[in-house]
Amino acid sequence: MIRAGVVGASGLAGGDLIRLITQHPDLELTFLGGSSHVGRRPAELHPGLRQDLGLTVEPVTEEVADRVDVLFLATPAPVSADLAALLADRVPAIVDLSGAFRIRTPELHDRWYPKVQRRPDLAERFVYGVPELLGDRLKDAALISLPGCYATALTLGLAPLTLGLGLDLGTVLVDGKSGSSGGGLQLRTSELHALRNGAIAPYSPTGHRHAAEASDFLAREGRGSIASLSMSAYGVSHVRGLLTSTYVFPAGPVDQRELHRAYLRFYKGHRFVRVRRHNETLIPVPDPQAVLGSNYCDVTVLHDPEADRIVVLAALDNLVKGAAGQAVQAANLRFGLPEESGLTMQPVMPA
Repeated sequence: MIRAGVVGASGLAGGDLIRLITQHPDLELTFLGGSSHVGRRPAELHPGLRQDLGLTVEPVTEEVADRVDVLFLATPAPVSADLAALLADRVPAIVDLSGAFRIRTPELHDRWYPKVQRRPDLAERFVYGVPELLGDRLKDAALISLPGCYATALTLGLAPLTLGLGLDLGTVLVDGKSGSSGGGLQLRTSELHALRNGAIAPYSPTGHRHAAEASDFLAREGRGSIASLSMSAYGVSHVRGLLTSTYVFPAGPVDQRELHRAYLRFYKGHRFVRVRRHNETLIPVPDPQAVLGSNYCDVTVLHDPEADRIVVLAALDNLVKGAAGQAVQAANLRFGLPEESGLTMQPVMPA
């Protein structure tokens, strides 16, 4: 068995990590770390977790390296930066779910994460953890930086155009909508049920760091290019799930059938990205409801002939494929396990 630890065990992503690890055939949960809930059991922190794991939350010290083979950091970015500096080269594999090491370019990182001081040498060593796009590099990675939830949807939506077809894209505009769990468990007035329920809150209308992250990654990896990528983000009254609507204005002619075929080819053999036609089910898809509780990302590509634009829609559960599920998926690849191990649950709908 592969020994796994979770730091940030009291958070939403931490709770989903515990849930997934305890159901995994090859992972054994051996450590829970945190600072504000030391001594508490998982069942106290997450009402859905009733199994007695024989673990309580502990402070994180160097000694954790003797108890785990993989350590998941579901912690705020400044905390992850400090823990990575403490434990890199001691723990065989670290999977960081925060934004501490997502943006490689130093100037861009400082702009979007000004309070996160990280070691430059560690930033160069972290592998960006998109299994469908960088699976081969994850197999030997000691340090893995998991993409943000929006960035996961963005990169999976755009990769067939840039990495696959090698297109040079001009202006790319993104509209993102996410449920309240994307903000974690911090108490903010804007997240109170009386204000959030039924609302469409433009909390980041002129830019989002996940768009900067996706742009930084695609600029490093793409055969094609993106001249400009910008995003407006909105909070909606769902708890889980997000949808990105990405608008691309191509330089040349576009054929709808060829676009769809290009996406099918690109994701052939990748079971967690489902390329869909938007009218193939009783409700239009992608819809976050159709992926909740699962590790799937549903992607649809359309051509709008009236405006001569490509529309890419991507939906996922921000706590699973956008966080804990993708973290386990990356760990599976790191340790040579089947990519789908522990992640074969189907979506729950309606939710």
